[in-house]
Amino acid sequence: MNYVSLFSSAGVGCYGFTQAGFDCIATVELLEKRIQIQRYNKKCRNAEGYIVGDLESPETHQLLDLAISNYFINKKTEIDIIMATPPCQGISVANHKKKNELGRNSLVVESIKITKKYRPKFFLFENVSGFLKTICTDTDGVDKSIDEAILNNLSEFYHIESQILNLKNYGSNSSRTRALVIGVRRDQKDTCPLLFFPDFSKEKNLYEVIGHLPRLTVMGEFSDDDFYHSFRPYQKRMLPWIEATPYGKSAFDNIKDIYKPHQIKDNKIVINQRKNGGKYQRQVWDNVAPCIHTRNDCLASQNTIHPEDNRVFSIRELMLMMSIPSTFQWIDPNIDIKNELSVENKKKLRTKTEKNIRESIGEAVPTSVIYNIAIKVRNYIEFEPLKKNDLDNLILTNELKDPEKLKNFIIENKNIYISEIFRVCDLANAERDKHAAFHTPIEIAYSSIEHLPKEANFGSRINALEPSVGAGIFVFLLAKKYPNKEIFFDCVDLDVNSLVLLDFLIKHFNLHNLKVNLIHDDFILTRRLKKSYDIIVGNPPFMKVSDSKLLKEYQNSVTLTKSNNIFTYFIEKCLTLSSELVMIAPKALLGAPDYSTTRNILKKRNIIHINDFNEKAFDVRIETISFYVSSPFSSPGDGAKSSKTYKTIIYSYLNKSLFFKLQDYITNNIFDTWLLYRDNQFDTTYSKLKFGVFKVFRDRQLTMKNTKKEGNFRVIKARNIGNNSIIYDKNINRYVDDINGLAVAKFMNSNAILVPNLTYNPRAARLPKGCITDGSAAILYSESGYIPSDSDIEYFGSDEFNHFYRVARNYGTRSLNIDSNSVCYFGVRKAQP
Repeated sequence: MNYVSLFSSAGVGCYGFTQAGFDCIATVELLEKRIQIQRYNKKCRNAEGYIVGDLESPETHQLLDLAISNYFINKKTEIDIIMATPPCQGISVANHKKKNELGRNSLVVESIKITKKYRPKFFLFENVSGFLKTICTDTDGVDKSIDEAILNNLSEFYHIESQILNLKNYGSNSSRTRALVIGVRRDQKDTCPLLFFPDFSKEKNLYEVIGHLPRLTVMGEFSDDDFYHSFRPYQKRMLPWIEATPYGKSAFDNIKDIYKPHQIKDNKIVINQRKNGGKYQRQVWDNVAPCIHTRNDCLASQNTIHPEDNRVFSIRELMLMMSIPSTFQWIDPNIDIKNELSVENKKKLRTKTEKNIRESIGEAVPTSVIYNIAIKVRNYIEFEPLKKNDLDNLILTNELKDPEKLKNFIIENKNIYISEIFRVCDLANAERDKHAAFHTPIEIAYSSIEHLPKEANFGSRINALEPSVGAGIFVFLLAKKYPNKEIFFDCVDLDVNSLVLLDFLIKHFNLHNLKVNLIHDDFILTRRLKKSYDIIVGNPPFMKVSDSKLLKEYQNSVTLTKSNNIFTYFIEKCLTLSSELVMIAPKALLGAPDYSTTRNILKKRNIIHINDFNEKAFDVRIETISFYVSSPFSSPGDGAKSSKTYKTIIYSYLNKSLFFKLQDYITNNIFDTWLLYRDNQFDTTYSKLKFGVFKVFRDRQLTMKNTKKEGNFRVIKARNIGNNSIIYDKNINRYVDDINGLAVAKFMNSNAILVPNLTYNPRAARLPKGCITDGSAAILYSESGYIPSDSDIEYFGSDEFNHFYRVARNYGTRSLNIDSNSVCYFGVRKAQP
């Protein structure tokens, strides 16, 4: 496993990758003295991996190219992870003398460029909490927020998640609020960025972290056994100020002016200005250690004074607060500090090295935080999915269909990967087929919720609903997506065993911010829900309701929907309960006549995001999409955006492309369908055609069972249809002896034309005299008496119409039935003026 580190300072944070067994391919840092510390820790295998240079310089990029190419000689040729911690001085609230902020903030763009160029499996950016909102100059020369620059350049290739975390709960032993951005390349299966953020843990107070260390009471002393547990002498005039400072207070809080930080001017005490909170502040044992800044050697800096001793924190104490291991080398490991150096020589060495060490600690990412992330990356790279045959055997023999046995299986297999746990739980569901409860892969579930609002858009708590919860993949992901919010989750399912397993999994994953209300009921009919929710998310069943009584109950429970497919009822009810709705649905939702009402309901909302999964979402042959819709459009004239100005993010798993379309452009057209891939070429073809010429008929009676190899009447199948020709092939030809009672017989000897029903390669041919068709071929006929010319028929097999038709059918592979909507696409060319 390997990584590249950009803006690496002394390598404190990425030492966590070293601890986790990663090779450093290359590390780039502006200052030689910081790179030297990395050399002391033997960070890179190859000497050219240590790069001292400015990442805005072409020469530095060339050195990076060389280091990467040399590393990969006779090895695998891709980078596992790129980590970047670009300078934050232009952003940090601790920097009061900001100059050229935009230039320094734009250094992050160098990290973006390098990530885009090398396309590692993962990337990790870290910076101060205001990082993502800060303006930078992007690769296109336009000033925009860093968050927008990252998404604009990398979201086509990566799933990207950003979070603002106080690292005191994620591996650091001090308060340190930081923005973390994690990207996972879209071809990485069974995972998502949320799985790589560090795990939540209870914070430690200052005494738990450093209370065991010896006290330092003599000015400038060294601990007997630890060179780094010492403090540099400061001006003696300041000592009374510190001695008088009460526990947990600042020297500015001292009662007498003589004990407050001051200067003497004209024999008068002039109190120093107290610009920053935390200046000359004595810390408290019971509190979490303060955020460590670069000027941690200075009494006047923020929160630097020991709770009891009259000094700043020692380097060793700072290392413990920043979770830097004692194995980390700050100076040449060949120097035997303990046994060979006198006190005087120790003082000289401290004077020479301390400033660089302390500044490096103040700039660092806590080592254990990165180690936590690195271990997660390693576990993913090394993970091997459970063998399908072994898993199928366990399930078929009912070993895992018993919820208690399934729980024990998960507990005993401690190294089973998170995505595998959800897969096993879903596949072991005894009611799976009955309730159409298919497993949602973790990367598919994540990509559906990826564009939900940031945490800051919600209050202190989030009310969420999963209407068909299953094993709870969406519950898990939302708990991870909003780690700083308390989430109250109503979870509904018809299968009580699913709810039992969900309750177990919540405890198993230690989802600390989650409170779950389990509802065993039919979502459409239940009355046990809240009046409204902040977020509703899920993958409802796709199945026709065969029970007429139940269908009537569903229709009475909603206002508009009349379809017999249950997912449409889920959508309408969910839209009455929340403005933020994420749902997986059949791709047929985009165009089938049965779902026209549902489309009309949805397009009145802001359609933020659509994923076209095609057939790549599930282990069954069904095309699916996911959609995320937000609040309804406001009334005209109130200044709000409308569907004509609102852009929808679309990602195509088939074409592996991300693009933006105006919502009105894809949802409003004469065909009553949504056209995700509509483009100028489609519009040009559209302008040439006259529509509404044909109606469609498809046979529902003839099958292989009631046709045969010879007979009186030939049955034309889709495979017999060429471009303006009928293909004779004795291997596929079928016949019937009698056409009495067949509805398709009425088209015999008509002027109808035939097109294959399920194909994205359109073509057409005339219906031969004395022949009929089965359901694999659609019959296009004209009620007005229009007779298609040879030119009309040949056009349906042209490249121009092929593109038009594929866009019209959203590049479908299975959702291609020619129905009363899609027949409209078969227009004939207008007469030339």
